[in-house]
Amino acid sequence: MAKNMEISLLFDFYGDMLTEKQRDVVELYYNDDLSLAEIAENAGITRQGVRDSIKRAEAQLLEMEDRLGLARRFRSVREGFEAIQAAAREIQELNARFGYSREIEQRVQTILDLSRQLSEE
Repeated sequence: MAKNMEISLLFDFYGDMLTEKQRDVVELYYNDDLSLAEIAENAGITRQGVRDSIKRAEAQLLEMEDRLGLARRFRSVREGFEAIQAAAREIQELNARFGYSREIEQRVQTILDLSRQLSEE
């Protein structure tokens, strides 16, 4: 995963644990795509101050992920649901190809519906 996407995902999970200043600069830098200079000008601090704040926030986010693993677990669960959905679609295709069974089709549809519903929660 690209560094920016990784930090942005970790920010979604752990952003509330950062200081308000860190939350603001990380939000502006990663999610709003502002430059260090733009953030510095808006915040009335130096570009180096913004960079330092972002680096400290990144280190904290990465440490929280190392300790708690919420984003890793989230990705794992999402990948699991995608695999379940792919397997259910394969069963659906095989069912259609080799003597259609309405019972199999209904169960496949239940699996697909439940996995979609759970992956959206």
